Amino acid sequence: MARRQPSARTGPLTRLGRLAVRWPGTILLVAAVLLPLFGVLGAGAPGALQLARWDAPGTESVRVQDVLREQYGTGNPNLALLVTAKDGDVDDPAVVAEGDRIAADLADHPMVTDVTAYWTDRDVALRAEDGGRALVLARLEGDATETRAELADLSPELTWENETVRVAVGGQEEVSRQVSEQATADFLTAELIVLPTVTLLLALVYRRTVAALVTVGVGLFSVLATLTGLRLIAQFTPVSTFAANLALVLGLGLGIDYCLFVINRYREERDAGLSTDEAVVRAVAVAGRTVLFSGVTVAISLATLLVFPFFFLSSFAYAGVLVVLAAVGGATVLLPAALARWGHRFDRPRREERVAAWWESAARFVLRRPLVTGLAALAVLLLAASPVLGLRFGLPDQRTLPEGTSSRVVAEETAEHFTAEPTDNIFLVTGPDARLSAAHTGDYAAELSRHPGAFQVVSAVGTHRDGELAEPPGAASEAMTGADGGSLFTVVPTQQAMAGDVPGLVADLRAVPAPVPTEVGGYPAETTDFRSVLLSRVPLLATLVLVATALVLFLLTGSVLLPIKATVLNLLSLGVMFGALVWIFQDGNFSGVLGFTPTGSIEPSIPLLMFCVAYGLSMDYEVFLLARITEEHRRTGDTNAAVVAGVRRTAPLITAAAGILVVTFATYATSGVVFLKELGIGTALVILADATLIRTVLLPATMRLAGRANWWAPRPLRRFHDRFGLREEAPPPAEPERVPAGVGMPAA
Repeated sequence: MARRQPSARTGPLTRLGRLAVRWPGTILLVAAVLLPLFGVLGAGAPGALQLARWDAPGTESVRVQDVLREQYGTGNPNLALLVTAKDGDVDDPAVVAEGDRIAADLADHPMVTDVTAYWTDRDVALRAEDGGRALVLARLEGDATETRAELADLSPELTWENETVRVAVGGQEEVSRQVSEQATADFLTAELIVLPTVTLLLALVYRRTVAALVTVGVGLFSVLATLTGLRLIAQFTPVSTFAANLALVLGLGLGIDYCLFVINRYREERDAGLSTDEAVVRAVAVAGRTVLFSGVTVAISLATLLVFPFFFLSSFAYAGVLVVLAAVGGATVLLPAALARWGHRFDRPRREERVAAWWESAARFVLRRPLVTGLAALAVLLLAASPVLGLRFGLPDQRTLPEGTSSRVVAEETAEHFTAEPTDNIFLVTGPDARLSAAHTGDYAAELSRHPGAFQVVSAVGTHRDGELAEPPGAASEAMTGADGGSLFTVVPTQQAMAGDVPGLVADLRAVPAPVPTEVGGYPAETTDFRSVLLSRVPLLATLVLVATALVLFLLTGSVLLPIKATVLNLLSLGVMFGALVWIFQDGNFSGVLGFTPTGSIEPSIPLLMFCVAYGLSMDYEVFLLARITEEHRRTGDTNAAVVAGVRRTAPLITAAAGILVVTFATYATSGVVFLKELGIGTALVILADATLIRTVLLPATMRLAGRANWWAPRPLRRFHDRFGLREEAPPPAEPERVPAGVGMPAA
């Protein structure tokens, strides 16, 4: 006996559609009030958001950071001034006088807690090998937002030259500040390009200006509503400034995607003979269901970033969920109200059958030759993904910025002319009251200094190099005993060590036997611990994403096999993205054209973000296509005919939506920051591969090969789907759509 379908007349989406038809003016008036309100509130969001550093709460390096500040009044030297002698060397009297003055002036700044200069400490690690340059190191106390805001004013003041010296600003905090500044400028520039470009593309797709403007309006509504939500969340918990950037990209992209599908369904129903109001109700009930499922998959993909204890990744989760809520709301409430009010301005000027017919022919071709076409597409995807086998994760450095950026120039000059890298000291601290004798202190310092990556080790007994005491205790050594009785050891690494395996260096120093319990910190240890915690939680994130989205697809289709196939196909498309990251950004192919410097590795947090974004977007198209195929299969019971009808109706739309998203993301390839280039190019490629080879070749081919097994589920799961699966079925159109006969194969 056939299962009784729930009545669409009582379904929530049908009721939502009827609400839009009944009160379109009221809904649009509320939107007209909310949009400028969100604009004002959202414009203030960046001021409420915060910047982040590369550290992992609760790790050894963060504990050391706290001990350094509380017991020794010091920490990572996050600001570096490179002083270059214009004539002679840094030991000339005139240069010495300038150096002393620079150090004294810097020490007077209220945010500076300690200053170390070559001229005051006579530390050879702060002097270039050729004697033409020397460093002044300082620590700006405060969180990332405070210190970088201060540097925005301080850095220009500290950059100057006279007839004796030239001073340039560098250091980790200045590099990070300029990355944030460049990224913000690049995002704004990209949005200025994207908005008119997308509006023009939508006008070409719809052939209706009003439809294009309303769609862009829904996208902007999603962006501004998300920014407002982020500003509200920031009152209770830290939110990263980069979450606003994600809101700009995804808000516009998802808002446009969802509007395209609702408007397309509305046009289909109008073409079938329904009135404007009836078409709106059915479009919300059917396309709205698909949009809802799609939104859930995107939200789940980004919400899984909450498994990481880093607020900047959690911020992307907040932004992702807010964007989905706003985009789904815009497409199922605001857009239907606009359709009900100005429906005739959204109608198709004429039925465009040529594009749909071409996709139908392509689907039939794939279904007649599923093995040949499927294997060919699979070979292309595997070839594109193959570079991922050489993936190497690394740590970020100044090469993230464009060539010629001031902080990058300082870092490159330091690497070229200095043997040591004193801006990246590694600190080792003993526990409280762990008072070491001079002999134990000297032995431990000597052992640390024997490591090939250590230029020197400073301790309470002096400075050790290559296992020997090179200098007696000086001003720096006097500060090596903490207020709690503990001891501090400062390892100054070599340039060669910092250009190589930094996590390996940190691990080696942690493994050196200490006379008392000792912990290791400093910027190299912080980035190492950050990477370790990040990578340790990747399996959990991947499991949550894959299982949760598979469950959503099961609720959509009632099938066990389709969610599994969808997961595999999505991983194939993601393989293309990661293959591109390795081949382009790690190995440096097209680096000259794209304008970046390859580092030989990939910083892991950006690919993780891209995984969540790209997986959600690719599943987006999976939901759109499978929802239509499932709808047709429930109506006809014929898998092959359902595939043909599904591809015919959704492939043109998926292609248009994907093309617009590709343009949106590809714009960020023009950024000067490597991270944004990776995000733009990688996401654009995965969307392109997903909308072409995956959705229009591999999915139909695998469905043809699986036949009736596509729809199988064991009885307990079938009962679960019958009870909890979301079925929003509107009354059938006036003239049921007929799929042209002649597929040329038995029904499955």
